[in-house]
Amino acid sequence: MKWLAHKDLVYWGDIDTHGFAILNSVRRSFGGARSMLMDRATLLAHEEQWVGEPNPTNEHLEALLPDEASLYTDLVEGVLGSSVRLEQERISYAAVLDATRQCR
Repeated sequence: MKWLAHKDLVYWGDIDTHGFAILNSVRRSFGGARSMLMDRATLLAHEEQWVGEPNPTNEHLEALLPDEASLYTDLVEGVLGSSVRLEQERISYAAVLDATRQCR
């Protein structure tokens, strides 16, 4: 997978503790990987789409950027509610289109 190290990688996963754990894992292998639609603004804009995360994790994630780490901590600590999860398929189509245009 060395060829991936030279690509512009964008990761998009659920906004929940496991989504951030996967992003952390991707970044450990590919430090330049960016996230898309995994931010506080996206989460808050889709509050009516939140569901519960069945088994949240609380592991230390060292490869997250400061804004990502802050949101991850809030999810772990239940600041926004208990086991908050926004599945990627619940994000509005307009938000997805806008984000993918910005990633080019």
